[in-house]
Amino acid sequence: MNKKFIGTIIPIMLAFFAMGAVDLVGIASNYVKEDFNLTDTMANLFPSMVFFWFFIFSVPAGLMMNKIGRRKTVLLSLIVTVAALVIPIVNYTFPLMLVSFALLGIGNTLMQVSLNPLIANVVPGDRMASTLTFGQFVKAIASFAAPIIAGLAALHFGDWKLLFPLYAAATLLSFLWLGATKIDEKPYETKSSFFDCLKLLKNKYILLFFFGIMAHVGIDVGINTTAPKILMERCEMTLAEAGFATSLYFLFRVAGCFLGTFILAKFPVRKFFIISVVMMALSAVGLFFFSGTTALYVAIALVGFGNSNIFPMIFSTAIQSMPERENEVSGLMIMGIAGGAIFPLLMGVFSDLTGAQWGAVAVMAVLVAYLFFINGLIKAKK
Repeated sequence: MNKKFIGTIIPIMLAFFAMGAVDLVGIASNYVKEDFNLTDTMANLFPSMVFFWFFIFSVPAGLMMNKIGRRKTVLLSLIVTVAALVIPIVNYTFPLMLVSFALLGIGNTLMQVSLNPLIANVVPGDRMASTLTFGQFVKAIASFAAPIIAGLAALHFGDWKLLFPLYAAATLLSFLWLGATKIDEKPYETKSSFFDCLKLLKNKYILLFFFGIMAHVGIDVGINTTAPKILMERCEMTLAEAGFATSLYFLFRVAGCFLGTFILAKFPVRKFFIISVVMMALSAVGLFFFSGTTALYVAIALVGFGNSNIFPMIFSTAIQSMPERENEVSGLMIMGIAGGAIFPLLMGVFSDLTGAQWGAVAVMAVLVAYLFFINGLIKAKK
């Protein structure tokens, strides 16, 4: 590796770390719930405020990227993310936290759309996959660290919000470094539009794969938010102690992403897909019925590992089903990340209705059942 490559790739990897800041919404929503004495439904508005914007801005962000370039779009996403992370530091109120998380979602949408294509301008094609995998690994480190940092800050300094200046500083550093880095971008043209993407929903497979992405992200964000609540409810833990459940989930997601790169090289997609979904089904059973700390930790680890590779498997299958419309299909699948806005909110509603977290787990079980159905369609399509 030459010095120029290292000087270019480090700020990009810092941007992947900033991308992982979106996952702090899970643990943050639990602390906000305690601080403002919210119901589960109100607390779960925060994940919804983050992931709603993927539906609105994913395709427009792609069109904007074609006009101003990938690097400038990433820089814009980093500035929006810094603004989102600074708000709780300046003024910590319920309305401003909603604004903060909305900006976090908008910034993350811009980042998801532009950061991966930017790497194509830095590394050769044969190293693209490995570089993207490493980027996801860096992102997962940010996701894994957030609940640990919040818990330590709450225990030792009495303020979990110290999480925000740390992530804001890393994001600002990425912005400054990337802003000072010259990247020669390859020209990229597309005729995709918002309506081109929506028209693809007439295709049965694309529609169901789109819902599959929504289910995957719904499970991801929902468990991120719900796991600590389950431990507090059944094991009488404090929030600082229960926050480890979120880190455990992301730890096994990291392990799943790493091992998945090797497993998918040996196994057909549909076989690994069903194995992954079975692991999530076992997790749902454990989260529904078990009360012991160890059993619940095992269940959380199972869903973390099982859910780690669902997105790339559905995404790649959707792309292969309509290779002539790759850009439109890609944009539509990114829009499916909006499932993180819908299903965690439903989990909060059902946990309030039932008076217990098994209501949230029931919503997760429905999403897992849908993924079983998608597996059958993948076989049929093959």
